[in-house]
Amino acid sequence: MSKMPVIFVGHGSPMNAIEDNIYTKGWREMAKKIPRPKSIVSISAHWYTKGTRIMNEENPGTIYDMYGFPKELYEIIYSPPGNPKLAEITKKLINKESVFDNSWGIDHGTWSVLIHMYPERDIPLFQISIDADAPPDVHYQIGRELKALRDEGVLLFGTGNIVHNLRLVNWGMEDKGFDWAYEFDNFIKENIQNGNHKDIINYQSLGETAKLAVPITDHFNPILYILGASDKDDKLSVYNNSCMMGSLSMTSYLFEQM
Repeated sequence: MSKMPVIFVGHGSPMNAIEDNIYTKGWREMAKKIPRPKSIVSISAHWYTKGTRIMNEENPGTIYDMYGFPKELYEIIYSPPGNPKLAEITKKLINKESVFDNSWGIDHGTWSVLIHMYPERDIPLFQISIDADAPPDVHYQIGRELKALRDEGVLLFGTGNIVHNLRLVNWGMEDKGFDWAYEFDNFIKENIQNGNHKDIINYQSLGETAKLAVPITDHFNPILYILGASDKDDKLSVYNNSCMMGSLSMTSYLFEQM
């Protein structure tokens, strides 16, 4: 079996779950391009915890971790089976201390995208949380440790946003970004294209631009896991390369074996 790809998706608004737009089209294209996964392990911006936590239940529930959206969103049930056996293997692969935790579920960072990629809801799925206190190199290292899952038909799926600053959202800039948002998004993209992961891990060296783009690390850190799990000889495809509402980027990355 060839290695499964790894994916980072800029997921943006939960409304994407019920809309048909350029972003959801890009996600569907990604799914068509890659082999069907045996299982999916998601690292979502929305499970941001103290320490690293892993779901290992048979049937994880759907989490509605957003407020003030239309009723239709809260009626979505994304309920594929879990994968306790794979969760056990995953925990052993991670050298950093981690614990099983089923107090969460499949959150909108995951289901708002997968509902377009895999609407049948039949691929086993669980999430790994993001340790809020861990530095960037630790997230990257966990990604490296999880890379072995690619050989087992597992899709490693990171979901967040490279640029994510809700305080500075400008509703009048529907499909445009601030200059600093483009600067940061392009900095990350160019370093991904050049295979220069060190500068991405050290993104805070960009100073004020980095602080504006990543005021909290929850939405940025998922890309570090995916970069850690990627290979130098992977073919890179970039999807949804854009910013919106001033301070969000939707840029997504697919790494697949040549």
